Amino acid sequence: MTAIRTHRLVSATLLALLLPVAALLSAADASAQPQPTLPRVQLQAGIHLISAEVAASHDTRARGLMFRERLGPNQGMLFVFADKATQCFWMRNTLIPLSIAFIDDDGRIVNIADMQPRSDDSHCSAAPIRLALEMEQGWFAKRGVGPGATIGGLSTLPPAR
Repeated sequence: MTAIRTHRLVSATLLALLLPVAALLSAADASAQPQPTLPRVQLQAGIHLISAEVAASHDTRARGLMFRERLGPNQGMLFVFADKATQCFWMRNTLIPLSIAFIDDDGRIVNIADMQPRSDDSHCSAAPIRLALEMEQGWFAKRGVGPGATIGGLSTLPPAR
């Protein structure tokens, strides 16, 4: 009888100690998961169509494409900011190489930067902007889309929050 009681006490103590650890591990795993798919907008770069998820809130912009393992063909993420400013991006916790186009209010690409996965290197717009479009690295170059090119379809964007 004493051995059974001791066993139950040890089991209950271990369970009490492990539950908080399990909760922490579960929370850590949740932060490493990709975000749910965001609303999409169809954009156009010359003859090329882009299906872009729209990150218009602080939380979705902060999360960006972190922890994603791939993008589909012609898919990307459009970041919408409330205020025109020099915007900077880095790739911490982003697993795939990306190119980012910084876009002015007229839809013209100001500059494009290639960004390496899991890097804290900062990539900034060359002028104040409210829009930035991330695509698979090399997407813009492969299609001859560079600074001065226009991105169409921006008139239907939701406001930044």
